[in-house]
Amino acid sequence: MVMSKRLAAEFLGTFWLVLGGCGSAVLAAHFGGDGNPLGIGLLGVSLAFGLTVLTMAYAVGHISGGHFNPAVSVGLWAAGRFPGKDLGPYVLVQVLGGLAAGAVLYLIATGAADAELGGFASNGYGERSPGGYGMGAAFLTEVVMTLFFLVVILGVTSRAAPAGFAPIAIGLCLTLIHLISIPVTNTSVNPARSTGVAFFADAGAVPQLWLFWVAPIIGALVAGFLTRWLQKTPG
Repeated sequence: MVMSKRLAAEFLGTFWLVLGGCGSAVLAAHFGGDGNPLGIGLLGVSLAFGLTVLTMAYAVGHISGGHFNPAVSVGLWAAGRFPGKDLGPYVLVQVLGGLAAGAVLYLIATGAADAELGGFASNGYGERSPGGYGMGAAFLTEVVMTLFFLVVILGVTSRAAPAGFAPIAIGLCLTLIHLISIPVTNTSVNPARSTGVAFFADAGAVPQLWLFWVAPIIGALVAGFLTRWLQKTPG
């Protein structure tokens, strides 16, 4: 597939991930106020993130590989499954897709008469953590969650795995990750997702953005090299 089409697919996939996942958090998680049965809550937001990946992996994964996440691209490279020369272009369009989605979500959210954006689904630690978790806990959470996300991705997309089911496993894994870690960091495991909304959130999101690049990339590298070793055929 030509590079322009692959990059367009990555842009669309990342856009949908950020708009669908973060949009559910900003617009629907507490719709009508706390305790309102119409609000989807933590479970709904977790499921929304998983569904965005599942749907776009089926829609455009055959075009670009369905990364939608700089950490995924890095992990695939570390596992020997993605060429290093394509890393820069992929990461760039993923970030642009996230920012475009953040801008669209901002325009939608500010359309309400009583709009209060607050954290705008941004990731954070300390006072910006939903549960008040510190930087160390946030860093460890993002490394470990990204590591296992990549282990699952690399496992279910290997040649030995059953064909056609990878997007389901990946989407469910991302849902599980959010169920575990939303209280800690609001869940990133995706630098493009973090960047896409940080610039539209209240003060404090951008200064903490470094953690949501560094930790997921470390987790992805460990997973990539580990999976390469695990799946290496002797001889």
